Amino acid sequence: MEYLIQLLSIVLPAGLVIYGMFIITVSFLKKEKEMKWVDIKTKNTELLLPLRLQAAERLCLLMERISPNNLIRRINEPGFTAGELHSRLVEEIRNEFNHNLSQQVYFSDETWESVRTAVEQTLSLINRSYQQVDGNEKSLDLAKTIFQLSLEQEQDIVVLALKRIKDEVRIYY
Repeated sequence: MEYLIQLLSIVLPAGLVIYGMFIITVSFLKKEKEMKWVDIKTKNTELLLPLRLQAAERLCLLMERISPNNLIRRINEPGFTAGELHSRLVEEIRNEFNHNLSQQVYFSDETWESVRTAVEQTLSLINRSYQQVDGNEKSLDLAKTIFQLSLEQEQDIVVLALKRIKDEVRIYY
């Protein structure tokens, strides 16, 4: 019995020391893992933040370029017919959108969906306007119709998409 007590008086403190060392080691390794994770996130942020900002700039530029007011002023030429202006407007919007498709990887699905919706609704506005005029009329008639329908919309989808992009960029600051 005395032998058992002596054995326990040696083994029990040794077991407690080993258990304490185990807890300290696990805690140290956990902290080390967290530090590495923070370091990786920091490096990712350093690399991705400039890319995200550049993507946001490009999407903002896309939204500004496809807004009917800016688009018509940039594309319309005095000798165009309504049909020529329509085809140039549609082509320009599609080219701008296709040129910026890769930017979607830097944004949430909701933000990208708002950009895509803005493009689609702008195309729809231009197509509806074109249906109200004769293709051989002056381009000015189509432009007036586009402006009129644009003003009749309850909310400007391009402005909403721009707001969504800016809100998402603010998250990174």
